[in-house]
Amino acid sequence: MPCLFSLAPVLSRCMLSWPGSGGGQRLHSMKAIEMKIIVIGASGDIGGVVCAELSERHDIIKVGRDSGDIHADIADPASIKAMYRKAGKVDAVISAVGSVHFGPLSEFTQEQFMLGLNNKVMGQVNVVLAGLSQLNDGGSFTLTSGVLDRDPIRMGAGAATANGALGGFVVGAAIEMPRGLRINVVSPGLLEVSVERYGAWFPGHVPVSSRHVGLAYAKSVEGAITGQVIIVE
Repeated sequence: MPCLFSLAPVLSRCMLSWPGSGGGQRLHSMKAIEMKIIVIGASGDIGGVVCAELSERHDIIKVGRDSGDIHADIADPASIKAMYRKAGKVDAVISAVGSVHFGPLSEFTQEQFMLGLNNKVMGQVNVVLAGLSQLNDGGSFTLTSGVLDRDPIRMGAGAATANGALGGFVVGAAIEMPRGLRINVVSPGLLEVSVERYGAWFPGHVPVSSRHVGLAYAKSVEGAITGQVIIVE
């Protein structure tokens, strides 16, 4: 028998008719509903890929410390709150930023480890906490970690620690999201566009396609999953 279903807020309603119901099986095309999306770190390698993937279908608000439609620094909770006040209600927030220290483990200090925890981890956690009341029902947060907690490199212990913490936060936070909100974290390998600058730090790593990275963020924003570490390899 005919069946109506919807995947709000992303997909418009469509009708599915099964064989035997008269007229055979047909699936009307599903169109993405335009969303208002904040992309923090839009001018970076990952942020640029995200904007390229989503901008044709959605209204993108680009955020950066010194560039974009709105200026914000995730290391400053007051700056995050100001960003949300300027943006107003949104359907999705993507964070593609975060600083960590790289150096030999034997020379690491507590302060250097805390850079990654305070900036990359707590910065993105605060983006979520401050944004819980700013997302429309059924909206989503997509954070960014990285490859080093599962495929480490020398001098990358600080980044590996931060990445693992973000994965744990997303898994734990997903079960407490109100109003149908979702949260995921994308964990990409070294991007093709980043090889020239950072490739020497990643010996033997196969660069990942920018297209595949963009699709991972689209999956998080336009799909239905939550509490997931979306690995791009």
